[in-house]
Amino acid sequence: MTFDQELHADRLREECGVFGIYGHPDAAALTALGLHALQHRGQEAAGIVSFDGERFQTERRLGLVGDHFSSVKVINRLKGHLALGHVRYSTTGETILRNVQPLFAELASGGFAVAHNGNLTNGLTLRRELISQGAICQSTSDTEVILHLVARSQKSRIVERYIDALRALEGAYALVALTNKKLIGARDPHGIRPLILGELNGAYILCSETCALDIIGARFIREIENGEVVVISDEGVESLRPFPRQPARPCIFEYIYFSRPDSMLGGRSIYEVRKAMGRELARESGLDADVVVPIPDSGVPAALGFSHETSIPFELGIIRNHYVGRTFIEPTQTIRSLGVKLKHNANRAAVKDKRVVLVDDSIVRGTTSVKIVRMMYEAGAREVHMRISSPPIKHPDFYGIDTPEQKALLAATHSLEEMRDYIGVTSLAFLSVDGIYRAMGHSARDNTRPQFTDHCFTGDYPTHLTDLVGETNKQQLSLLAEAG
Repeated sequence: MTFDQELHADRLREECGVFGIYGHPDAAALTALGLHALQHRGQEAAGIVSFDGERFQTERRLGLVGDHFSSVKVINRLKGHLALGHVRYSTTGETILRNVQPLFAELASGGFAVAHNGNLTNGLTLRRELISQGAICQSTSDTEVILHLVARSQKSRIVERYIDALRALEGAYALVALTNKKLIGARDPHGIRPLILGELNGAYILCSETCALDIIGARFIREIENGEVVVISDEGVESLRPFPRQPARPCIFEYIYFSRPDSMLGGRSIYEVRKAMGRELARESGLDADVVVPIPDSGVPAALGFSHETSIPFELGIIRNHYVGRTFIEPTQTIRSLGVKLKHNANRAAVKDKRVVLVDDSIVRGTTSVKIVRMMYEAGAREVHMRISSPPIKHPDFYGIDTPEQKALLAATHSLEEMRDYIGVTSLAFLSVDGIYRAMGHSARDNTRPQFTDHCFTGDYPTHLTDLVGETNKQQLSLLAEAG
């Protein structure tokens, strides 16, 4: 495990963010800005494809958007009024250039680029079928499967071929594709991963979050609906519904953790929803304490809500160093032994001799929690209580979130008391599943027709998990978990 992986191993990670724009002279530059706003959704690689009226240009790089796409020289190579961009994480294996999206291919109908946020739960099965039929794969990404399916479709029009390919897919996807005449967006029938439609001076935009519209001054129009395909061309925006309508089940973790706090999703402010989760958490498991301390940065809104509900003062008892990354220093044993202090340090003045309530959004493996609790005690805290603004994560994700195997999830292998003892806190409590739903504006979870995709808590997976059948597939699924 690399040094950077060690720092991130105890956090959930969203795999990808997408941004596409049609009809603007500065398409590539605006795409770079949009990707910068979506950087939290993927920090290992970024890519942009543009079309200048005659040819496609592609720039794909490992690393952060600002490291590669702030150069005028690079942006000038990406000419045209159409552009598509992507930021990504990989969950396992190498981060290699051939996996960086958007992926591009020359099809019989012309150039075709695609960017994908999500994960296909039958991607490995489809890949094997394609290879057995003679397909040659250049990446280990399940996104490449989509290119092959579009290329092999017998439909005549590119949009029909695209929809034909979608019918073969299982799992979660928010897709944006670029041709020489169209920008095409698609969201899976459950709407698990988000996709937003916006507009800027007559140019239309498809992106993962509203914060990507804000950074370029674009106007939010609406969210793409679950199971919807939108086609943007010179004629405007066309909406197609190729799948039978069903209730949406967006991923609950977009609200808990992944989306930026300043984004809007489902008509809700992410920031306000997270504060509401903190208030619900306080109602369910409030206690007598001296100070509420968020684990930065993701625990801040919930900690504010917890503080408001309990009237316990809110303090920044942990200060985060935002400048630690993979290039910081060689991971010698001395540096490794410093552990979490490279990213977090106790604010001793705020916690010394206090009964501290630590608030975070989730616990995955629990290793970081152990170190932070120890840090609080070393800083002089009298008691350390931990409150988590989501339910215990007991099941892995297969829809585009980097979660470890079930046996590595602390809540899947330990009782609440065992988790409390392992982490070393005075008390430990999680928000209930119904509490999450109340924070989202529902009275409770509808167990017959759940309103959100919440399988990490409940084990209720909304789609088939075709690739998980058989031990061989389980071992090889990691290849396609790099998709994003």
